[in-house]
Amino acid sequence: MDVPLTVKSALEDRPVSGAVCLEAGAGHGNATAGLLDAGASCVYAVTNDRAHATAVRERVGGADADRTAVLEADCRTLPLASDSVDLVTAHGLFNLLSPAELGAVAAEVTRVAAPGCHLVVDDYEPLPADAAVRALFALANAATELADGRPALTFYPAAVLRRLFRGYGWTFDRERTLLEPVPWTESHVAAHADLVRAAAADLPTELGAQLTAEADRIAETIGQESVGTMYSVALRLPPATD
Repeated sequence: MDVPLTVKSALEDRPVSGAVCLEAGAGHGNATAGLLDAGASCVYAVTNDRAHATAVRERVGGADADRTAVLEADCRTLPLASDSVDLVTAHGLFNLLSPAELGAVAAEVTRVAAPGCHLVVDDYEPLPADAAVRALFALANAATELADGRPALTFYPAAVLRRLFRGYGWTFDRERTLLEPVPWTESHVAAHADLVRAAAADLPTELGAQLTAEADRIAETIGQESVGTMYSVALRLPPATD
């Protein structure tokens, strides 16, 4: 399986071989692919998106299927036993969580983590004020707040997530930069314009049309942009004591 360089870099200093692993917020399974490639004994790929779950199952078919369990579930209520996981990854998960959801996810990840468990959180620093894509992300947040009552994206500084997990008993291990600048390609920009379009469909017609038109205008103006930083933070729970 093809494994992104960001995932390889995030996992290269972690004890993956032979470990029972969890990819929290599996998306298209990039971290699941990386964990399997690095020798994990078992990977639980958890996503609450049925299309993503299907994509991960297709991606890990064949020889790796017997080492993978794709679970359709919310990361706030993981269908796993307590103290059952040796290594957890959250690759691009936290930018999809609102501030109100952070504590529940951190508590649930901690519940399923065995003593001595490793945690790898990969995400994005807040964008610089002069980043063109920032306007598109702000528009997506406005549209989804109006439609669903929650933001589409929240970029948390690495220090914020470090402090969050320290509050649940995790010890900071290391931090590294995965991408700087981050390449926001035309397909990324188009996907975020589509977020606005999807939210706008649930709003009054005139307002929805205005938001969609503005998203299309911003996306066309941007095209693509390389800006910002993607980081990887590694933490660990204390080992078991006699």
